[in-house]
Amino acid sequence: MKLARILALLLATTTLACSGESDRIDQNIPDDLPDEIATRPYLRGCGTPEPTAEQIAESDRLTTLRAASGDLLPPGSVTVPVHFHVINKGSGISNGDLPSAMINDQIKVLNDSYAGLTGGANTAFRFTLASVSRTTNASWFNGCDAAANENAMKSALRVGGAADLNIYSCNPGGGLLGWATFPSWYAGNPDDDGVVVLYSSLPGGGATDYDEGDTATHEVGHWLGLFHTFQGGCKKQGDTVSDTAPEKSAAFGCPIGRDTCRGGDVDPVTNFMDYTDDSCMFQMTAGQSARMDSQYTTYR
Repeated sequence: MKLARILALLLATTTLACSGESDRIDQNIPDDLPDEIATRPYLRGCGTPEPTAEQIAESDRLTTLRAASGDLLPPGSVTVPVHFHVINKGSGISNGDLPSAMINDQIKVLNDSYAGLTGGANTAFRFTLASVSRTTNASWFNGCDAAANENAMKSALRVGGAADLNIYSCNPGGGLLGWATFPSWYAGNPDDDGVVVLYSSLPGGGATDYDEGDTATHEVGHWLGLFHTFQGGCKKQGDTVSDTAPEKSAAFGCPIGRDTCRGGDVDPVTNFMDYTDDSCMFQMTAGQSARMDSQYTTYR
């Protein structure tokens, strides 16, 4: 199984070898995945850096204070402007040149997911497409996970302030589907703020098992302050959201009924902040909604 995982990663990084070394890695993908998962052409690799202990503690403190205030944002009360940056290496979807219809479909997926229309909590957040930019740059497209390329791309293209969501579509290597910045990072580096996704992860994009648009849903969750459901493993605090059951490690495929931590509910494999297939994940919880509320009102 470990050999199968190594072979899969070698395949996933072939494109990147032509454009520079990746500066992002996902430490949450284990070596002992089942062969049927490890040999897939794609895995839900998330390049969002792990939060520090201090960041987790401060996030929990803010959520507690916000909840105690009783002044939570009503469902659908915040409209987030989305600036979508299409990075490509030429014309056609296979080169990353996404048509407007796919971008509009992605916005719909975000709205359905955060409104609870697929199941789960109806959060405060809705999304509207504010602008679309298109840039032909093969180095950025195939090497957007290399720091120099990512920095140049974002510095040139990012628009708006802390409350503006900038999404960049490209073709990262290293088996990554995407990554994001946390709200508290904005003040220190505004140009870096935003979400990056694999271009073929958009609805109908062709990334097997991951082309229903939920990579963006997952990464926007980070942009709004959420951690992975398996953050902290089976420790008592876990991801510090009380209504997401503790989970030892990331889940792949759709292992309904998986239970990796004693004394709690089954793993939250249908949650958008796990690593399961797009067809498996469909919900946020009320606790996650409250966490996003506190992070948004504090930092965005």
